Amino acid sequence: MNVAIIGQYGGLIVHGILLTIALGVLGFLGAMVVGTAMAVCRISPIPPLRGLGAGYVEVFRNIPLLSLLILMVFGLPDAGVELSLFWSAVVAIVLSSGAFVCETVRSGINAVGIGQIEASRAIGMSFGQVIRFVVLPQALSTMIQPLTNIFIGTMLGSSLAAAIGLDELTNVTQQINVLTAEAVLTFLLAGLVYLLICLLIGFGGGWLDRHVRASVGAGARR
Repeated sequence: MNVAIIGQYGGLIVHGILLTIALGVLGFLGAMVVGTAMAVCRISPIPPLRGLGAGYVEVFRNIPLLSLLILMVFGLPDAGVELSLFWSAVVAIVLSSGAFVCETVRSGINAVGIGQIEASRAIGMSFGQVIRFVVLPQALSTMIQPLTNIFIGTMLGSSLAAAIGLDELTNVTQQINVLTAEAVLTFLLAGLVYLLICLLIGFGGGWLDRHVRASVGAGARR
């Protein structure tokens, strides 16, 4: 096992790591926006919006991310939409993870007492104001851990972008293995990097969960 390979291809490995982090972070942030919007649609009093949210979840929750990546790369140009490999991968990850975010946010919203929602409507708040100022802040405390798990899944799922030729960590690892025939060393290193990234996300999610629950508890005691 030639560990000197790590130094020899260090620049390529760092590039792959940075691209993986960018894919995971942008994919998750986009999924949060899309998923939250679809969750609001799912609980909307307007039937077409509820149908839109339900249809989105059923479609993108049941399409494998790898299939979606390939469809984005080869299907979008046929539809007249030109995107780079990177942004095609980001869009695919957003659409896939957004469906799971939607269901997590909807579950969190449903956990808020109906009495508080009715009281908010009774004092003249609009549906949007109820969601923004009453429901989402309280629902957040129940959503942090599930959303953390989705973030971890998004980060790990970004490795599938190797199948479309994007030079993220898994693709870079495959390239180095082809050049050096050191599969154990290169994939062990990649696995450790993914492990470290996901442990950091889990630690951050745990810290945020404790902080939010403490804030909610302090507010309830006032």
